[in-house]
Amino acid sequence: MPEKDLAQAGFQTARRITKQYAKSFYFASRFLPPEKRRAAFCVYAICRISDETVDQDGLIADNLSKIKESIDLAYSGMELKNGLLLAFRQTINRYGIPKEYFDQLVQGMGMDLKVHQYETFEDLNVYCYKVAGVVGLIMLRIFGAESEQANPYAVDLGTAMQLTNIIRDIKEDWARGRIYIPQEDLKAFGVDLNTLAAQKLDENFISLLKFQINRARLYYQRSSPGIQHLCEPSCRFVVLCMKEIYAAILDDLERLHYDVFSRRAHVNGWRKTGI
Repeated sequence: MPEKDLAQAGFQTARRITKQYAKSFYFASRFLPPEKRRAAFCVYAICRISDETVDQDGLIADNLSKIKESIDLAYSGMELKNGLLLAFRQTINRYGIPKEYFDQLVQGMGMDLKVHQYETFEDLNVYCYKVAGVVGLIMLRIFGAESEQANPYAVDLGTAMQLTNIIRDIKEDWARGRIYIPQEDLKAFGVDLNTLAAQKLDENFISLLKFQINRARLYYQRSSPGIQHLCEPSCRFVVLCMKEIYAAILDDLERLHYDVFSRRAHVNGWRKTGI
């Protein structure tokens, strides 16, 4: 298959992956210019594959190593026969995305293989930067910003979204043997491991979740000024949509009375359209 056709097939694969697993982003991405939309899909697909690798059974360390090798290959000058990797190479070259961002992302995914609890929020924040903050920096390269002044805001938005994931997915993460809520916070609010194991929705647990939600909202607020630094109105609109849609997950958690055990918080299509 000619390289052009192979890359096109790779972009189509990235679109399918994004449509299946990132419904909110796929919903908002229709407002992006086509070339930026394809690039964003491609980056998401690579990030998704990395993330899923960590959660699969089997030789997960070896799988993550293969992801790293694939990213290294895309940044090399060697011939590529994988459509998705070829599309990925075209994206990183077109938008000048530094390899160190993806190196840090892989490092963050690797932390899930070694670290199952975080003692302090400072410790957790390092993880959030590597698995989400750098994704904000990657997307910033694609969307285009007037200056590097936008960088800290992109990191804050990525962190806010990761903290939202952590709150929403407490039940699922517990089943995987992981607790992302900092141990210092659990202790401060009198929540122990037995509470999580029993899925006990008591006053202490609710107070803990209120604190976590307020922290996530603080990061959303901190990220807001960065939107004005984006060059194109369509990109500003999409980032604003994603920020508001993702933050609305926290609203749904409150409507559920902080019950993260009975139903997974989400934002339905009508709510997304309203936003």
